[in-house]
Amino acid sequence: MSEDRSTNNQSWLDRLRRIFQEPKDSEGLLTLLRSAAENKVLDADMLAIIEGGLGVSHMQARDIMIPRSQIVMVSRDAPQADILKQVTEAAHSRFPVIDDDRDDVIGILLAKDLLTAIVSSGNFEFDLREILRPAVFIPESKRLNVLLREFRTRRNHMAIVVDEYGGVAGMVTIENVLEQIVGEIEDEHDVDEVAAILKRSETEYHIKALTEVNEFNEFFDTAWNDEEFDTVGGFVTQQFGHLPERGEEITIDYFQFKVVRADNRRVHLFEMTVLPAATEAPAMDAETE
Repeated sequence: MSEDRSTNNQSWLDRLRRIFQEPKDSEGLLTLLRSAAENKVLDADMLAIIEGGLGVSHMQARDIMIPRSQIVMVSRDAPQADILKQVTEAAHSRFPVIDDDRDDVIGILLAKDLLTAIVSSGNFEFDLREILRPAVFIPESKRLNVLLREFRTRRNHMAIVVDEYGGVAGMVTIENVLEQIVGEIEDEHDVDEVAAILKRSETEYHIKALTEVNEFNEFFDTAWNDEEFDTVGGFVTQQFGHLPERGEEITIDYFQFKVVRADNRRVHLFEMTVLPAATEAPAMDAETE
């Protein structure tokens, strides 16, 4: 009896040693944390946040930046009415302001500064040059953990990413970085919680990645196979053949999907365009064998 008790005590000691053994690298640390999650020491959400935080230290600005082609930029010399219309329609909080071309960013316009200037003038007049804030420029190779620290210390929320030739490659916001740690943060691009499929025009839609395939089939009169993949996100990702990044596009049948929100773990939102060919020929079924 005493021998069995001694064996059990030794077994527990061995388990404790394995749990609290000092990891030698980040992979070892992750293994330790996952073991802790399996033993209910950490919950799944906490583990995901820690994994995201560790991942950020290995990522660079180029990995998450909003591509140059997708940045809403304001022209310094644009008429005031056009600037107001652009800011209102985009509904962002910050806008890079350019001079002659998209490689010449001269400052950042904050929507709240514009509103304050308009209210102060009393007649919807404003001088764009007077309310611009300095732009922060970073290289594509900037580490995200370093960038996040600089965002916090400098109280800045946006950085312009430049390539090796000094041209604008993209843009990164503090929200982009935080989403790599905590997952998706709801913002002006997100479809409301009820609408999995949101119609933007006669041919353009926002599709949540978690939309069920059978719901998509019913809405668009398609017959996509829902046996292997339950969601549109899973189906479209399988067509890509890899986890797509923000800005990547793919055409399936007569539907063009563009990833507008994604993190390093999953896709969240697509912008989908129904191509003209859809009205010229019978719809084709994209079934997965």
